[in-house]
Amino acid sequence: MVKKATQKLNMNESMMLTSSNWGPNKTFKMIPVNLECPYTEAIFDPGSKILAIVSKVCKQQYHMVPKLDDNGDPQRLKINKREDGKDIKEERRLLDTFAEYYITDEEEIELIVEGMSINSDTYDWKKFFTDEIIPDPKALPKEKATMVNLG
Repeated sequence: MVKKATQKLNMNESMMLTSSNWGPNKTFKMIPVNLECPYTEAIFDPGSKILAIVSKVCKQQYHMVPKLDDNGDPQRLKINKREDGKDIKEERRLLDTFAEYYITDEEEIELIVEGMSINSDTYDWKKFFTDEIIPDPKALPKEKATMVNLG
């Protein structure tokens, strides 16, 4: 079924699977092999089983960035740390960022990896769905990982 869907989508094999890390865990990453590839990278989070794909398409998005002094250094808070533990001032800025896509369904991940990578038949990327992982206490649960609150 996945092979048939891959053929229907006519995805060009424009990425290559490589080994990488996500925190303390081994994982796979996809990198472009030609300039026509519409993505800068894709990486699999083995803890939440999510494939994160970074596009070449730019969009504007708000981010919290450190507030800098005249020397370009982050400004420190004069009082205690904030609730999130940070001790620097931050401000919300509208920045150009690459669009990101989060694929959570295992069959859809398989469809994308096999359709876009030149070495999916020789690289054992499926093992990362079953490998033992070291839990990251700071990691978001899968349900929240794709629902980012920008407000």
